[in-house]
Amino acid sequence: MMFMRTLPTLLAAGLFGLAAAAPQAHAVSPRGTITIAMNADIRGTNPGVNRDANTDTVTMHMMEGLVAYTENGTPAPLLADQVQVSPDGKTYSFTLRHGVRFHNGAPLRAADVVWSWQRYLDPKTNWICRPDFDGTNGARIESVRAADPYTVVFQLDRAQPMLLTQMAALNCGASAIMHRDSVNPDGSWNAPIGTGPYMLHEWRRGAFIELAAFKDYASRSGARDGYTGAKTAYADKLRWLIIKDDAARRAALVKGQIDLLPSMAVHELASMKKLGTITVKSAPTMQVNALLIQGRDPVLAKPAVRRALAHSLDVLGLAQVATGGTGRANASMVPTASAYYSAAQQQAPAFDLARARALLAEAGYRGEPIKLVTNRRYADMYDQAMMIQGMARQAGINIELEVLEWATQLDRYQSGNYQLMSFSYSARVDPFMSYDSMLGDRNKSKRKLWSNPAAMALLAQAGSSADPAVRQALFDQLHRLMLEDVPLIVLFNMADVNAVSTTLDGFEPWPLSRERLWGVRRR
Repeated sequence: MMFMRTLPTLLAAGLFGLAAAAPQAHAVSPRGTITIAMNADIRGTNPGVNRDANTDTVTMHMMEGLVAYTENGTPAPLLADQVQVSPDGKTYSFTLRHGVRFHNGAPLRAADVVWSWQRYLDPKTNWICRPDFDGTNGARIESVRAADPYTVVFQLDRAQPMLLTQMAALNCGASAIMHRDSVNPDGSWNAPIGTGPYMLHEWRRGAFIELAAFKDYASRSGARDGYTGAKTAYADKLRWLIIKDDAARRAALVKGQIDLLPSMAVHELASMKKLGTITVKSAPTMQVNALLIQGRDPVLAKPAVRRALAHSLDVLGLAQVATGGTGRANASMVPTASAYYSAAQQQAPAFDLARARALLAEAGYRGEPIKLVTNRRYADMYDQAMMIQGMARQAGINIELEVLEWATQLDRYQSGNYQLMSFSYSARVDPFMSYDSMLGDRNKSKRKLWSNPAAMALLAQAGSSADPAVRQALFDQLHRLMLEDVPLIVLFNMADVNAVSTTLDGFEPWPLSRERLWGVRRR
């Protein structure tokens, strides 16, 4: 089969700009250790299976996929050197880069890609993103085969313009290509053997995770660009030190025990800016903070109660306090940093206590207690929960906080076992993915919040179109419908705020709010 859409035609068609780049040998001698504060342990090292934001941050230094997000969130080649798409959009051919090796020294070949993807698509793996590729949420991958040692062909049952964006998704572990020795003989997960600039050195659960520079890493050329581009391991070791207490993390930075304090709490901003040994760096993100609503709960199943809750919240004030003025109030699943954030996305429920009380009376609400789940690990989630409780009380809504450990809250989120939940969706680069995180069949996925058939049809259309104008109109319709149904209440988009020791050079935050330690060195 001939592939007619190469790089120029892909660009002309408005699909994905995929520039090839030759690998470069590791040209430096790594030295020293960079120590980063982490507020809780990672959940595992099995890509896209048991993960959260901390897990993604660490594993993305070890693992790489065929494609990855660039600085602005578009997908571009990483392990692939070239991507070609057939005229009907159903066949994707990936040409692999030469000279890439796994951490065990084995060379990357097409057979490794086939093995990795067959494992992801196997239900026994419990890959969280399998529904995006098995036909549940769009196209189905019918086969993955090695055409030759450096060419892998994916055959889909239908065209899927979102395929590369979905492959690069962080919650999917970026669909990392792993060596088969990453699993035990029985197929269970053992430890990651990837192709990234760093590899796993030591993990003492509850204490620290340490990665070592991979001396045989072959970097792409050019500048650092999101998760692709040049990746140089200047540090011999990266150590994420688990310090759960905010004050203890701050003290560790001041004392020079750590070099980087990511996702800084807002109450730390003023004091950190006064320190001559610390630089504060921030960037707007695509993280979506929201109040999740379990619509199957007897009290919250009434649309009038959900709308009353939305009208009881002063979101502008809430965002100002919860983010220390660094974030942006936003009622849409489309982040304000997205190219799809339009005038229609700016529509939001008015802060109107009188309207809220009238809706509660209409619904027959009599002050029944409603539990709001939150955690102390993430200050933004806890702070927004406290403010939601106080604001809702003014309208007569009786909210009680239930403070859990983060791991327990995440399990409750996955199972749908809550009434209200203070939550934050990890940054997603495309609005399709943002909506897909909360919209879908709740009988098939308990973490879904919204099963409106009309909304699901609009999302399916957005996922099957490559036309920005068409997609914009669909996302605008979705937002209006979401405001009507109120399956959740979107509150704001956080900023990624980091306190960086002046002994470090090269660290830069970005919209996906994950620290990247390649290209960072000690002065």
